[in-house]
Parts: sequence; C-alpha cells; structure tokens
Amino acid sequence: MQRELLTIIGTAHVSEESVNEVKDAIYEQQPDVVAIELDRGRYIRLKKEMAGIEEDDTISVTQIIKENKVGLFVTTTLLGYFQSKIGADVDVKPGSEMVGAIEASEDLGIPIALIDRDIGTTLQRALNKMGFIEKAKFMYGLLASVLGFGDEEDVDIEDLKNPENLDELMEMFKDEAPSVHEVLVHERDAYLAGKIMQIPQDHVIAVVGAGHKPGIENYLNNPETLPNLRDLEVVDEKKGIPWAKIILAMIPILFVVIFFLAYFNGINITWNIYEFIVISMIMGFIGSILSGSKIQSAIVGGVVAPLTIIHPLLAAGWFSGLTEAKFRKVRQSDVKNMAHIESFRDLWNNNIFRILLVVIGTNLGVSIATLVILPSKVFIPLFMKIFGL
Repeated sequence: MQRELLTIIGTAHVSEESVNEVKDAIYEQQPDVVAIELDRGRYIRLKKEMAGIEEDDTISVTQIIKENKVGLFVTTTLLGYFQSKIGADVDVKPGSEMVGAIEASEDLGIPIALIDRDIGTTLQRALNKMGFIEKAKFMYGLLASVLGFGDEEDVDIEDLKNPENLDELMEMFKDEAPSVHEVLVHERDAYLAGKIMQIPQDHVIAVVGAGHKPGIENYLNNPETLPNLRDLEVVDEKKGIPWAKIILAMIPILFVVIFFLAYFNGINITWNIYEFIVISMIMGFIGSILSGSKIQSAIVGGVVAPLTIIHPLLAAGWFSGLTEAKFRKVRQSDVKNMAHIESFRDLWNNNIFRILLVVIGTNLGVSIATLVILPSKVFIPLFMKIFGL
C-alpha cells in the first residue's frame, strides 16, 4: 500500500449519504483493493443476506450460559440494538455502506480486504479490562438507553462524521468507560491501520467508521507507534485480585462454618437446616415466578437455590434461565426486533428480555434470601447460641 494512493472514507454506519459516498469513490477511482471494516464472520453474514440466504437463526442460550459468555452476549445484543434503532429511525439498515462497498467492488472485479478484528475478541477484551464499577456504569448506560430513561437528544447522523463532534463524543465515552474506549477505539484504530499497511497492492480505498479515521491516519503517519497486531488478537484473562468473587465466596463458606460450629458444640441444627432449605427454595421460586417465568423454570430455580447458595460459582438464575430457554427459542429476529421496541409490552414479548429477566429475578430472590432472610432467621440465631449470647 502506498500512503499517497490511499483514500480513507469515514462513514456513519447508518447513513444513506455514506452509502452513496462509498460507491461513488469506488466507481470513480477504481482502486486495486477495497478494504472494509468487517471481520470474516460479519462479512459472511452480510454476503448471505445479500444473496437472500436464510439460515436457522436460533441462538443457543444454553451454549452461551455454559461457555460463560452471558456478559458478552448481553453487551453485543445491546450494542446491536443501538445500531438497529438508529438505522430504523433513519430508514437505513446498519452496515449498508459496507454492502455498498461490496457491491461496487464486485461489479468492477476489485478484490476486498477484511481489516477488522473479530467482534467477539474485541468485546471480550473490553469486558476483561473493565472493573466492577466501570461495568456497572457501562451496563447502566446501555440499559438506560434501551429502556428510554436516559438522556435523549436528537442527533443528525451526518453530524457524527464531523471531527469536532466525534472528538467530543469520544471524550465523553472515555470519561464514562475508559477501558471500553481503549479497546473499542484505540486498539481498533491500531488494528485497522496495521491491516491496511499489510495490503500489498498500491491503490487502496479503506471504508471505516468515521470515529476511527483520525486514529488510523495518526498510526499511518507514525508507523513506529503501531503495536504488534498479534498482541491485539489475544483475549487475556482478567488480571488483578477478584475481590467481588472472594467476598461472594466467603458468604457461603461462613454459612457452612456456622453450621459446623453449631454441630460440634452440641446444638441441634436439624430445624435450622430445614429452614435454610425451605427459605432458599421459596425465594428462588418467588424470584423466578415474579419475573414472568414458566412454572417449570420457577421450580428448577427453587430446587437448586440451596445448592447454589453453598456453591459460590453457581447461580440459581442460570438454571432457571436455561429451563426458560427450552420454552422460549431465541432467534436473531429477537435481536433485530429490539430496534422497534416502543413500549414495555414490546419488551415483555421479546424472548431475549424474558430469559434474562428470569435469570436476574431468580438470582435476586436468592440474593435476598442469602443476604437478608437467612442471616436474620437462621445464622445469627445460631451464632448467638454458639457463643452463648
């Protein structure tokens, strides 16, 4: 790639003007290669959509939970919602400018270079770098926008391509979630720039989101600052001391210790064990059923609640959620339909929302039992008997 022959087109991903700009540039310049901000997975999905190929769009919620990718799935779903929502508002399908680039390139017989990092790698790296507070703020912001109780402001899509507006938007994002900003913006700027530099042909048109254009140009002008691309493809395990997990693990351990101390001190704990089991089961069942689950899911959530309280790595909500997923098949259309949600009834009829609500509701019920009811009804009285208080 020759720097002087490179054209970088910064687009808004849901802009009709961006679609026309991309197509016009390709037809006019007829470059050697068209580089597009897509990874292979998204490119294949777009190609199938263009060809009218319909696949089984069932999403395996069971697999998502088993692989511990719930956070990744929720984040991907919510981000997809935003793009779909904006696209619906301006009547432009997200990724239309990439489709336009593909169509124009294929029409002219120009090869396409895929320059984006796998979306799963990007989001997982972001989640791994986020602390608990940052995750909470980030998820609150996403949910607030989805449910419509955040600050709303009309945005001109074309204004998003203005460098001054982008700088302001990126700074706000950096302040709210610096780890996400680092991975979604700076790392991808570097990755996109590095992939562009690896293109062997001379004349290249690169189609990227407008937010990445300044960063890409900075790396291209200062290639010595470019990190090793392989390092940006590694999903590192989260480093540091997992204090939240340690604290959560200490609670059931404390419960078990109190039971054993009471037993070895000759205190009859049979009734206390019955109370523990019954309270746990009732709260798991109530939490699940109040969140709108099927009766079968609520029963499962209740049955496993006592076991999940003792085992810090298990959550009753996952079991009730897995059961609920057997009755509510989640499809890609559920993700797409989130863009058209305008009322709580629409949200209630969305299978993604309902399954996640069952998971959250069950866990909330069990958490109330663990943190409030069981200590006051079972463990504090036992503790006082042990020490004669």
